[in-house]
Amino acid sequence: MYCNFMSRSGTSSVLAAVLLLAAATAGADSGWYRQDAAIMGTAIHVEVYHEDAALAQRAIAVVLDEMHHIDRVMSPFRPDSELSRVNREATLGPVPVSPELARLIERALQVSELTAGAFDITFASIGYLYDYRDGKRPDAQTVQQALPAIDFRHVHVDQAAATVAFASRGVRIDLGGIAKGYAVEQSALLLRGMGIRHAMISAGGDTRVIGDRHGRPWLVGIRHPRDEHGILTRLPVQDEAVSTSGDYERFFDEDGVRYHHIIDPATGDSARSALSVTILGPDTTMTDALSTSLFVLGPERGIALIDRLPEYEAVMVDARGGLHYSSGLAPHQP
Repeated sequence: MYCNFMSRSGTSSVLAAVLLLAAATAGADSGWYRQDAAIMGTAIHVEVYHEDAALAQRAIAVVLDEMHHIDRVMSPFRPDSELSRVNREATLGPVPVSPELARLIERALQVSELTAGAFDITFASIGYLYDYRDGKRPDAQTVQQALPAIDFRHVHVDQAAATVAFASRGVRIDLGGIAKGYAVEQSALLLRGMGIRHAMISAGGDTRVIGDRHGRPWLVGIRHPRDEHGILTRLPVQDEAVSTSGDYERFFDEDGVRYHHIIDPATGDSARSALSVTILGPDTTMTDALSTSLFVLGPERGIALIDRLPEYEAVMVDARGGLHYSSGLAPHQP
């Protein structure tokens, strides 16, 4: 066992926002290759190990190409992306999309069903009205007028025809709560297909660790949600997906209230029952979506949901700074 906190699936846990740290090793760092990039509106970090330097560099290039590909398809900020075309045209009728986008939207809708609507890609129907850089938000009347458009049931996906349609006017979708995790997981699959057995891929708050590092686990530093330089603890992980959602990623404060990018679909306002949620499990697509879901649900309902999913574990920091653990971690709390 690699750490004090073990999940039901035998995996290690984390305690809040995740920062990957260099693993402590006795040997040299030869054979490891790394690169950073800015893609999908976030920081991308890739590290791979292979004795063949050329193969390792090709593997990194494959990951970055995959990230660019997903950004071209799923970015809500690129007018030429498939997602932007869906948002422009899907109220008029079914919009042809790639099978990949149709599958991911369908998976997002499945998570919506699982979470009773806490995860809802139609949050963008109001979310686009917030400007976190300039500190602007919609007024209460605008929110109430747009709120009926937030409902995942408005989104209809025809997998056979690979089309997406909206059943109501004013609907927009945004895959920000699942696309980065999907990109990381797809990249991990590509690396494994190239024979890479030790690697780490990170896109913002979503990380996938493949294998170990120099025969030892990767170290994960847990950031304090109210101190960007503070780390609550460090834990080792191996063959894990880890995702964190926090109210410190994109936000502004107004009159003592924090407005951030994690929108509660029920209110059209920022969810405020948590400061940070970390999910650990076997699939980064799912850990990404679940971290957003639990942030909206809050500690009581969120932990109850995770306890029904045996492969996943969670640690939440509530609005007062208290820690909440899923049941698989509770016996091993520090």
